[in-house]
Amino acid sequence: MEMRSIFEELKNNAYPGRGIMLGKSQDGKHAVAVYFIMGRSENSRNRVFVNDGLGIRTQAFDESKLTDPSLIIYAPVRVLGNKTIVTNGDQTDTIYDGMNNQLTFEQSLRSREFEPDAPNYTPRISGVIKHDKEDFNYALSILKSANGDPSSCQRFTFTYKNPISGQGHFIHTYQGDGNPLPSFEGEPKLVGVPNDITEFARQLWDSLNPDNKVSLFVRYIDLHTGDTISKIINKNS
Repeated sequence: MEMRSIFEELKNNAYPGRGIMLGKSQDGKHAVAVYFIMGRSENSRNRVFVNDGLGIRTQAFDESKLTDPSLIIYAPVRVLGNKTIVTNGDQTDTIYDGMNNQLTFEQSLRSREFEPDAPNYTPRISGVIKHDKEDFNYALSILKSANGDPSSCQRFTFTYKNPISGQGHFIHTYQGDGNPLPSFEGEPKLVGVPNDITEFARQLWDSLNPDNKVSLFVRYIDLHTGDTISKIINKNS
């Protein structure tokens, strides 16, 4: 698979929707997780990321403007032991509870489908990083309708064991802007992952469409110590 620049992917797509990138830093020392959200409606744009324990959650920037919280207020990132879970919806909790009860990542998601937001039927994208001193792997999942037909749910899981340094995999909800919004297709995209979290976060933020971007989260996890460094950038601040 050809390696792409995640910055160019974002610059050339005005509306990828919500995106997850998991990977390994160039020096091989860190697991890396990225999550971003975008929005077209006032309700979607009225959000910020805030820290919540070891993870993060979304919350309304202006509570007086919040209309329907059902699909926009959730915990995108939660941590369960040596596992970091990243998703675009409340399936974060489904995965957390399932894995806490000895289910696999894939098994935990079998009770979930795409979002009920006709006519888009937004895919549920999810990822999990598992790391310790001797093992590091990650997985990505997408649950999507059958080309916009909600009578069928298509489930895809991609697993990556012993990832290559300097490489990551990027998945997002939409192919691009449209009405209805077209769901992501194909395998997660192979992208490069640098060492510097500050510069990486800045370039990611600068690459997102200025009108549609809402919030960005980037975390580097030290594969030897488990220590984390995180960056949050919110358009509303």
